[in-house]
Order: sequence, then structure tokens, then C-alpha cells
Amino acid sequence: MMNGDCFALMGSMGWLGWLMPLTILLLAGLGIASLAKYLFSRAN
Repeated sequence: MMNGDCFALMGSMGWLGWLMPLTILLLAGLGIASLAKYLFSRAN
């Protein structure tokens, strides 16, 4: 899917279309950060 199609789909969904991808990115970032913290704290 191209960026234009994705933005058009998100725009047609309203605020929920913008909130869901941002929430998924935030949760993924928090998960990666906690995993990295766990791995580095365990290494010491």
C-alpha cells in the first residue's frame, strides 16, 4: 500500500484512523525499550 492510499484511508476514518497507528507505534516502542532495558540490565 502506498503512502497516499494509507493517508486517504486514515483520513476517511477520522480521528480513530490517526489514533490507532500512533498507539501501535507507541506500544511497539515501549515494548522494544523495555526489552532492551531487560537485556542490558541482565547482562551486568
